[in-house]
Amino acid sequence: MAGYGGSGVGSRRESRERAMSLLYEAEAKGCNPLGAVLDDLIVPPEPFVADLVAGVSDHRDEIDGLIGRFARGWTLARMPVVDRSLLRIATYELAHRSDIPVGAVISEAVELAKQFSTDDSGRFVNGVLGQIATEVRPPSAVASGGAPANVEN
Repeated sequence: MAGYGGSGVGSRRESRERAMSLLYEAEAKGCNPLGAVLDDLIVPPEPFVADLVAGVSDHRDEIDGLIGRFARGWTLARMPVVDRSLLRIATYELAHRSDIPVGAVISEAVELAKQFSTDDSGRFVNGVLGQIATEVRPPSAVASGGAPANVEN
């Protein structure tokens, strides 16, 4: 298996999947902050995985606020844990990792939602993240990083 966090698409996807599972585990264990789950690992995670989990943990209030604003009709507590974890990871990337294109962030989150969550999760994640991307990335950043996946601008 390719190493986590490298420059390849597959490794970034694997890293996001690993970060999703760690955030899921953190919630199941009641870790507070969420990043405390990293302390229990026998083998340290790859740098990109650690960045995603620590970033979500460090910016959780901001991230949850953005998700809450744009997830119309859904509270964070009511969302499936997988959807919530993926939305947190992608929102962190959109708000704090401008080196990662918007389209890549949204596309990866949507694909992971389709793979690991409910039948409607892909559309839900896409819609919420498209709105968050418009809010947190200036138009020039969205244009250079690609338009939000499956979202009309």
